[in-house]
Amino acid sequence: MTQERYMYKRLTFAYWTGLAALVLLAVSCSKNLPKERENVGDNSRFTTTVFQPVLGRTTFFQDNFFKGTTTFPATFKIVNPRRWNGLPAPELTDIFPVKVWKAAYDGNEKSVAEIEAKREIQYRPLFDIGEHSGTVTMWSESRAALIKPQPDSGYRFDVELSNSGGRKYFRDLKLQPFYERPFEPSNRDAITGQPVSNGVFPSGIRIKGTTKGRYLGPFDIQVYIRKVDRPGLSGNTLTFRFLDTLFNPIDPARFATTDWAHLVHGFNMRKTATEVTYDVAYPLPAITLPTRYTNTNGDRASVWFTFDRLGFGGFADNGLLALDFAIYEPGNWEIVFAFITDNPKFDND
Repeated sequence: MTQERYMYKRLTFAYWTGLAALVLLAVSCSKNLPKERENVGDNSRFTTTVFQPVLGRTTFFQDNFFKGTTTFPATFKIVNPRRWNGLPAPELTDIFPVKVWKAAYDGNEKSVAEIEAKREIQYRPLFDIGEHSGTVTMWSESRAALIKPQPDSGYRFDVELSNSGGRKYFRDLKLQPFYERPFEPSNRDAITGQPVSNGVFPSGIRIKGTTKGRYLGPFDIQVYIRKVDRPGLSGNTLTFRFLDTLFNPIDPARFATTDWAHLVHGFNMRKTATEVTYDVAYPLPAITLPTRYTNTNGDRASVWFTFDRLGFGGFADNGLLALDFAIYEPGNWEIVFAFITDNPKFDND
């Protein structure tokens, strides 16, 4: 073996031996590095400090907490809930059965049973906080008979935030709920919960009147959204009716081009000469999610009643009556469209 080859082998051996030693040293050092200590940040805060949900509907206050330098996962807990005068508020700590989604609703469910199978009863406080998210929730089972609404001053509460690095308290957050408004658009005052008008107005209309020769506007129609108790109705239903200026029923069939099969996310449609009824699952819409049955925001169900007619000169004059709405309370409900100034013109000119 030549001197050069011998020296090459010694250098190669020394290189690989040194490299191996460095790797072992790095691994050994990494095992001895201290773990990052969890921290509750001084700059963490609630960006919403006054919570004003409407009773009777599930309200999620999301994105209401700025985590700052707090290390997650962390734990949130409502502590010391109290009435405005400082007395305990057991109505905020008692446990009630509430309906919670356990599977995702997507608007393609084929029956009420399929929708209900995606929900379950859990026992929680009516006013709740996500243990690891900080999302504040008022559940739909809350009612003014249990929770004090405005104009009462409401409640104060604190939130404890903790992890293995420590804990922090956010003091004197406020809960000031409003009375139930079981449907939207609502004719009820937000503070008193009492009706301030007979009905509400449609979201859209393009219908020519019969006698006055003009197109009707929203103020020519009253929309009544109300709970009913009539023979033959059970469970949860939604009925649509139409009335002329003398309060006589208008046959729903006059709205001949309406997509009745997909009008609402309802099932088992029953159509007569006076009304159309569906079995539904409340609330309606089920969640805030755009589907074929909702407005673009997904927070209201959207119904369109349409018909075709020929106007002056034989031109198409397509009729439309629309309503974006929400109903939050289970039961048998009806929506009545009453033409109060003129009747709709369905026939050709």
